[in-house]
Amino acid sequence: MSPGEGALPGGRVAVIGGGPGGLYAAVLLKRLDPAREVTVWERNAPDDTFGFGVVLSDETLGGIEQADPVVHEALRREYVRWDDIDIAHRGRTLTSGGHGFAAIGRRRLLQLLHERCRALGVRLRFRTEAPPAADLARDHDLVIAADGVHSATRGAHAEIFRPQLTTHRCRYIWLSADLAFDAFRFDIAETEHGVMQLHGYPYGEHASTVVVEAHEDVWRRAGWDACPVEESVGQCAKIFADALGGRPLHGNNSAWTAFRTVTNARWSHGNIVLLGDAAHTAHFSIGSGTKLAVEDALALAACLQEHAALPDALAAYETERRPVVESTQRAARASLEWFENLTQYVDQPPRRFAFNLLTRSRRVTHDNLRLRDPRFVAAVEEEAGVQPGTPPMFTPFRLAGLTLHNRVVVSPMDMYSADADGTPGDFHLVHLGARALGGAGLVMTEMVCVSSQGRITPACTGLYAPEHEAAWRRVTDFVHAGAPGTAIGVQLGHSGRKGSTRLMWEGIDQPLPEGNWPLVAASALPYRQGVNQIPHALTTEELAGVREDFVRAAERAARAGFDLLELHCAHGYLLSGFLSPLTNHRTDAYGGDLAARLRFPLEVFDAVRAVWPAGRPMTVRISATDWAAGGTTAEDAVEIARAFAAHGADAIDVSTGQVVPEEQPAFGRSYQTPFADRIRNAVRIPVIAVGAISSWDDVNSLILAGRADLCALARPHLYDPNWTLHAAAEQGYSGPGAPWPAPYRAGSRIPPAGRTDGPKQRLTLGG
Repeated sequence: MSPGEGALPGGRVAVIGGGPGGLYAAVLLKRLDPAREVTVWERNAPDDTFGFGVVLSDETLGGIEQADPVVHEALRREYVRWDDIDIAHRGRTLTSGGHGFAAIGRRRLLQLLHERCRALGVRLRFRTEAPPAADLARDHDLVIAADGVHSATRGAHAEIFRPQLTTHRCRYIWLSADLAFDAFRFDIAETEHGVMQLHGYPYGEHASTVVVEAHEDVWRRAGWDACPVEESVGQCAKIFADALGGRPLHGNNSAWTAFRTVTNARWSHGNIVLLGDAAHTAHFSIGSGTKLAVEDALALAACLQEHAALPDALAAYETERRPVVESTQRAARASLEWFENLTQYVDQPPRRFAFNLLTRSRRVTHDNLRLRDPRFVAAVEEEAGVQPGTPPMFTPFRLAGLTLHNRVVVSPMDMYSADADGTPGDFHLVHLGARALGGAGLVMTEMVCVSSQGRITPACTGLYAPEHEAAWRRVTDFVHAGAPGTAIGVQLGHSGRKGSTRLMWEGIDQPLPEGNWPLVAASALPYRQGVNQIPHALTTEELAGVREDFVRAAERAARAGFDLLELHCAHGYLLSGFLSPLTNHRTDAYGGDLAARLRFPLEVFDAVRAVWPAGRPMTVRISATDWAAGGTTAEDAVEIARAFAAHGADAIDVSTGQVVPEEQPAFGRSYQTPFADRIRNAVRIPVIAVGAISSWDDVNSLILAGRADLCALARPHLYDPNWTLHAAAEQGYSGPGAPWPAPYRAGSRIPPAGRTDGPKQRLTLGG
């Protein structure tokens, strides 16, 4: 039949690749319709396998049980189960329980799937290279490309699938040991060459998978790039002798490799569809490869059953699986980067280190870890000085002379609601006052402009006129009187090349239809070529005038009663424009290398710091990456933070992006927090984490793991001004970290709510 036309029942199916995902897809499709002709091509022998043990989650096993109880029962009889995770570091092993793992040897898993395929009538063609997918597609109704991370199918149709492969910075090797660990084990070794780690788990009565991993630089310093693999494996066995009980490590065609993340713009082409590692990969440190492939097979089979036409079924398969896979890949990326940056965590207290490791992917959190192992979490909290019964987010934090009663910050959010002359009005009083009453430890204003020329829009607030100072004083007085203990901070900034635009809801970053004012910037580069005006590149004399604008605004802010001042050096506004090489093309003393690009922002910081009251903290918001080639990198961000810290910044507020319109941010839950984490642990300065932090569980996790000191939330506070108080109520907390205003105390208990039912199993075929 023609590729991609018609329905599948009773047709011919070709599966390229005899790994778990391909075999299980064959099992399901044959079981759903015994009349189908299903053939699996596998170039290796049936007893050839690479790798050792395979981990399957309870969720995946549940899906297998519903779809094919025969396979599930075969697995149940043979897999190894355990609940604990052991973390060995600096001579101490800490254990966290309640996690629930199951593992089976990869060779045995394949044998079970071979047996099930044969019982159902699936044709297995071993030691046979599959014909090209395009050839198979001509005489098969469906071709499933389950041919792995090095997929020839994906490569042959790269112009359709548009794959992207990202190679990461650690080297790792798959090995085995002749002992069964009691738990999923992480061992950290600090060697003369650098930090290395062992990931290990049991998969048989006397067998464990062992993965040894080290940063590329450490791996090379150990000389493992230049010696036989067997020699490096022997050295690994000596390094981790305590974990292995002195036993050797064994390979199986094992080699040192760097992990590659695979993504594809499309997963199907006509009647050819990618499955498992051919479509996507996720780092082994969250044990996801086989799990994702098996779940792909479940979803693909279900979609083929539910849709009459093949194109609809393949579209539904990708629509269903892509968000799940992308979420897993974000978690895997966070996990692999945690291990890439392991050196910055090794000096943490032992229990914090263990908690940090367990929550590294952001999938395990403070709350669900507390449910799994409350004693472990209680010990971590005790080590961190958290009082019993107090969630970490409700512990106080001191910045200079200011003590915040909790770790929640209402993030700066432009409201575009000022009077035409930049004066804040009743809206700002109600907006900021409501969020102060809502319990946050610190409430931040939007970016307050230091001059009329420095506005983003005509409705942006300012601190460049006496009436501005008086209007802001009205707001700070209300916060201090109405929400005692809540601090209010001001963020000072200048729009630079991103000014003279419409209100956000009228066209974000679009120039005004009339009444535009001239823009200034580090360099004469418009924000959007052909859309936004070309700014004037500031001269040295003009820089002095801008610096004085910041100083005068800071003096007004101090008189207006603000408790904290933040200098806005992020998001492509004026000071950020000096920091990024994409927006600073100057050839004078204020352009060139990073030290020169820092010069003007540091001059402004120093001038403001000189007039800002000594007891009040001063922070700096930066964009830790431009999310664009050639722009600010995470390494640059560490040096930028270090420079501001050396000049007296009390904390760094770590955001990302919005510097150039062609950015490609990696959006996702808490997606910016790794940048804050890195700065905190490299520079040893307090940080404010921002970026899609939406739950109190995330806040608790970040604080207790030592990845952030404060967490700034924006949209959650637009949705719920009382977000912090509600977080306290939902956790059953009542204490000084979340004081309810007297008029609101009657509402401090959670109202009753209706029930919701959980999701149904994806594919149920019965006995």
